[in-house]
Amino acid sequence: MKSRSAPRILLVNPWIHDFAAYDFWARPLGLLTVAAVLREHGIGVDYLDCLDRFHPKAPPSNPKARHGRGPYRKTRLPHPGGLTDIPRHFCRYGIDPEWFREDLQAVPEPDLILVTSLMTYWYPGLQETIQLIRQVYPEAPVLLGGIYATLCRDHAETVSGADRVIPGTDILNILDLIAFHTGYSIEPRFDPKNPDAWPDPALDLQHTIPFAPLLTSRGCPFACAYCASRFLEPKRRVRSPERVMAEIRHRHEEYGVRDFVFYDDALLVHPDHHIIPLLKAVIDSGMGIRFHTPNAIHIREISEELADLMRTAGFETLRLGLETAAFEEGSRLDRKVTEAEFKKAIGRLLHAGFDAGAVGAYLLAGLPDQTLNAVARSIGIVRESGVTPVPAYYTPIPHTGLWDRARAVSRYDLAADPVFTNNALLPCWPEFSWEIVSYLKNLASGSSESA
Repeated sequence: MKSRSAPRILLVNPWIHDFAAYDFWARPLGLLTVAAVLREHGIGVDYLDCLDRFHPKAPPSNPKARHGRGPYRKTRLPHPGGLTDIPRHFCRYGIDPEWFREDLQAVPEPDLILVTSLMTYWYPGLQETIQLIRQVYPEAPVLLGGIYATLCRDHAETVSGADRVIPGTDILNILDLIAFHTGYSIEPRFDPKNPDAWPDPALDLQHTIPFAPLLTSRGCPFACAYCASRFLEPKRRVRSPERVMAEIRHRHEEYGVRDFVFYDDALLVHPDHHIIPLLKAVIDSGMGIRFHTPNAIHIREISEELADLMRTAGFETLRLGLETAAFEEGSRLDRKVTEAEFKKAIGRLLHAGFDAGAVGAYLLAGLPDQTLNAVARSIGIVRESGVTPVPAYYTPIPHTGLWDRARAVSRYDLAADPVFTNNALLPCWPEFSWEIVSYLKNLASGSSESA
């Protein structure tokens, strides 16, 4: 424990180790929110992002290209144990280790280091990140939070290298831990239970702001068998449309942001009180901004009014949470839409002016007991509806309804090591096959009709 004066805290977004990774509007929103909270309480904050595509030493990249998306820098690595038979390259995605070492040496010596985590099977990149941090700052306590830390706490405590693993999203818990490790007592300056009182995420800590992530609500009222949202966020909390609009306006006017990306798990729930007044405010503002929804939106809530508002407000990329178009089989996935509702929603979107290139329907592939023919049929139904089928490969996740069945049918011991849950492996199908992946990709694009 160090002095009781305001501490210096370093926040780190770790590398990804995977067979494939791409920046589809991905930012560590939780970590950047923690940074904003710490700054509001007078704490010195430094931020390093191992995934930074706009690092000063990286080749120049246009932040406006692809509405802010783009490829990560990557370096080949050996395959993890147990996956040497997978015929794909395994890589580190993100900045060079020497850049990270130099960045670590350049920041003021931290009293405490907070590291986040995302996909459970990305933990090898997290391990490498913490190992390098230890080489530069061997005395500073390292605390690990985020999705992997919450879903796989026991595993994280065993292998991550962190001094302490912090599950959950309770900001008061983090403030208490900072007081414990640094001796700096913090009295909250806002009500953590009021989502409108939270400070905006500290996007300004990034080297470049190519887009702005938006989280207008936390949690989801549904309990889909493949999704861990209810475990990660047990209580649903919603920000007011006025507060979200203030954040949008600030990002646009202060940083020139035009592309906004919704991170909500349930953006369209109770639309009359949430998304509809927000979109009306955006339209009235005349800002000329764009919206994207890489997290699926709920089809059932798409009324004629909402479809028109989304189009007028500037929605460029829509992803729908269909899961499967084998509607008679949908109950085991806790389906939220019928075939009639799906077709009606698509008709409304197309009538509002959206085209097939802008609207995609996620279809889960690689589920336990699912056949390739069932996925192919779903892809065909979506294509016939006039929008784009988007295969989404299933990741087995602890604490979800499908976890036990996934463990039972997988060719890997999923519980032994999260690396085996990587959706790139198709872990719940009998084998990985490039032919299967290529077949589904071609079928979704319309370039193939048979295996």
